Amino acid sequence: MSRKERERMKIMAGVKAQELSQVQAAELMGLGYRQAKRVWRRYQDEGDAGLVHRLRGKAGLRCKPLALRTEVLKLCAEERYGDFGPTLMAEELEKKGLVVDHDTLRRWLLAEGGRTVRRRRQQHRQWRERKPCFGAMVQLDGSHHDWFEGRRAKCVLMVMVDDATNWIQARFFEQETTRASYDVLEDWVRQHGLPGSLYVDRDSIYRCEGQASVAEQLAGQQRQTQFGRAMGQLGVELILAHSPQAKGRVERMNGVLQDRLVKALRLAGISDLESANRFLAETFLGEFNRRFGRVAASPMDVHRGIPRNLDEVLSWEEPRVVQRDWTVGAGGKWYQLDRQHEALSLAGRKVVVRTLRAGRVQLVYRGNKLKWQELPSRPARHQQSKPVRAIRAIPPPAANHPWRRPLRRGGRAARFALGDSGRPPLRSGLPPSPRANRRNEEQLATNKKGTFSVKLQRGHFY
Repeated sequence: MSRKERERMKIMAGVKAQELSQVQAAELMGLGYRQAKRVWRRYQDEGDAGLVHRLRGKAGLRCKPLALRTEVLKLCAEERYGDFGPTLMAEELEKKGLVVDHDTLRRWLLAEGGRTVRRRRQQHRQWRERKPCFGAMVQLDGSHHDWFEGRRAKCVLMVMVDDATNWIQARFFEQETTRASYDVLEDWVRQHGLPGSLYVDRDSIYRCEGQASVAEQLAGQQRQTQFGRAMGQLGVELILAHSPQAKGRVERMNGVLQDRLVKALRLAGISDLESANRFLAETFLGEFNRRFGRVAASPMDVHRGIPRNLDEVLSWEEPRVVQRDWTVGAGGKWYQLDRQHEALSLAGRKVVVRTLRAGRVQLVYRGNKLKWQELPSRPARHQQSKPVRAIRAIPPPAANHPWRRPLRRGGRAARFALGDSGRPPLRSGLPPSPRANRRNEEQLATNKKGTFSVKLQRGHFY
């Protein structure tokens, strides 16, 4: 019995004991006098069981037929629908002509033990209001997942979501690269135009890890990736999120796609990227946007026009210095500039080597495209060697050279000639004197007499 029925039982027991009148019992039960008399009559006839609701244990008027429930649960038990949630499964059943509300289907699955309730911990987050206009801000992210459930290798789905309308654009790629970001952005721009801002994560595709040079710091510039440089040229503000929750719309959209798109690819029997991208463009995205898209607060579309040089902006650009022979090297290839640019005096100046996504190469100087020709190999560099100064060999003195003549007795050369003092030979190659000369002998004799110190004080050195 319910609490209401138990309270009525106490009131009826008071009426039976003549402690309450039927009028007072009607007021306590919140019923009219005639209805209170009916309750009292059923209580007299059936006792406490008469107070139980008459529909207790009976099927409701809106109850689904048992055959429908059996058929629905049989379909839900199939392997291909094993991971379908109640809402998505209700949509699939509606396509087969079986109309069941998702809440009813959830109760059936819980009763059969085919579904469990998961509780998630809640974290406090600051709510951010949506942008008012379509195209004011678009969120971009790559979702890495086993999209084909083992039918092929894992890949990434690049997803773009408009912040105001939830309108999405998606495309499969092998990896999350700059080329993949360029391609999915081009799909969006070709369809809607240039958005005002782009909200991305802090991946190395969008954020440069290196420090700015001194010249860049003085100019107030920061190093940019190729994607950041392209967004700057297009005038699209690039916003880097500090957490996944900051760009929660695209993160939640990734979760929805990992649930619905995986199962749609399974039912369609698709196992390759080309067929999957064609399925996205022709079938899935249109129906998905119609179902989950919403109306923006403002009807104004703030997308800007498509630039003419979109292919040239969405490319890779590297500055290179022109060599003295008017060649430029980049990417392991060498390019010879044409003679018609001689008036620009390009030798020693920097030019931009632009590589388009189609593989074509452009050489640009101050916004002007240069004419060039690719060289088959790296040009040979002729290095000018410095002349080596020859060392002139000094020939030894001849036999009749004055140095080789015998010393005259008593001459000046004999008096000042050095004897055999133990020093190495002269640089001229002459041998040392075989004995000490007279002057050395006189010095030795003088030192023995103690006069050597006096000569040192006078500055005489021999």
